[in-house]
Amino acid sequence: MDSTFSNLDAACFLQIWQHFDIDDNGYIEGKELDDFFRHMTKKLSVGDQMTEEKVQRLKEKFMSAYDNTADGRLHIQELADMVLPEDENFLLLFRRETPLDNSVEFMRIWRNYDADSSGYISAVELKSFLQDLFIQHKKVISPIKLEEYTDTMMKMFDKNKDGRLDLNDLARILALKENFLLKFEMDACSQEDRKRDFEKIFAHYDVSKTGALEGPEVDGFVKDMMELVKPSISGTDLDKFRRVLLGHCDVNKDGKIQKNELALCLGLKLNS
Repeated sequence: MDSTFSNLDAACFLQIWQHFDIDDNGYIEGKELDDFFRHMTKKLSVGDQMTEEKVQRLKEKFMSAYDNTADGRLHIQELADMVLPEDENFLLLFRRETPLDNSVEFMRIWRNYDADSSGYISAVELKSFLQDLFIQHKKVISPIKLEEYTDTMMKMFDKNKDGRLDLNDLARILALKENFLLKFEMDACSQEDRKRDFEKIFAHYDVSKTGALEGPEVDGFVKDMMELVKPSISGTDLDKFRRVLLGHCDVNKDGKIQKNELALCLGLKLNS
């Protein structure tokens, strides 16, 4: 964090973010970025004349230090790193570890905190999630702060403002990596190519290495499959398609999808 912003708290951060991320896409770029640094230069140039040269100097200084993705944009986490003191940077808790690279672990978290299986994370469930996260990181937090962080997270990530988080909202919070299935050509012509791709795909979702997908492994596969045709899915959509997939593929009715069962569903015959 830069000392320029030493008195900023999470609520003020949210105000800054919402003011400059006008199109609400999770990052500041182009005119939004220039406006942000113009605003910061004005704040820092009390008594001095603000010039475009000063704006560009400040922009270069901060972007070289905080644009971790080197894409010329200022992402929400990068701005949090720039302006929030560490004890206020609650976003760091979600990004401190390597971002999730597997939808299976993401769905494990989703199922754990969607306690009433409503297909959404309510404010109460989000507070429980945050509480556990703080405990995991050995941080002590007052009930008032926990309420403030819960409220701030809701305002920041509840895209349709319905007072609850859906699958896509939580994926943004947890920085879930790109859908694994996007790496593959689903309409590959060669049977050998399709078999090779299938082996990689099954290994990715079979996190437990049991030779069968179960629980969050099925959820993760279903989520990624659905998102190939419908980018924004809800928890209820996922549950519906999960039932359809199990009904179609789970031949022995054990609640799991064996490797050979999934291959048959996809029209593949594996070598015995």
